[in-house]
Amino acid sequence: MSIINRKARFQYKCIEEYIAGIQLFGTEVKSIRQNKANITDSFCQIKNGELYSINMYIAEYKFGTNWNHQSRRDRKLLLTKKELIRIEKKLKEPGLTIIPTKLFFSDKGYIKVQIFLAKGKKIYDKRESIRNRDILRELQQQSL
Repeated sequence: MSIINRKARFQYKCIEEYIAGIQLFGTEVKSIRQNKANITDSFCQIKNGELYSINMYIAEYKFGTNWNHQSRRDRKLLLTKKELIRIEKKLKEPGLTIIPTKLFFSDKGYIKVQIFLAKGKKIYDKRESIRNRDILRELQQQSL
């Protein structure tokens, strides 16, 4: 079970991939287990030398009490110091951003986030990717 940002590959050209842990509350984990999360509008930002996921939506847990979490709070992503320094250096280049593409459970049961250092595509790049996708689809239909 995983939650995928399907628009990310269309809107961005992915450069580098990282797998990060995420700091969550218990009610957030329970909501993710029920598949009630959305990472489509989220992005990542470095604050005080730490990486945060901003605007990630995790629905409030139905059976939570007054200790329930906020649905769109900033969530800290856990990476090694070397990775954070490398990302921070790369972000100084214009046009680069960090986007989460996948929220999933690891083999040990921890929730992980797949993030990409990405560059936004221009309109003509998007048209080209649509054209390539259509050509591949036609070739697959002809081979069947």
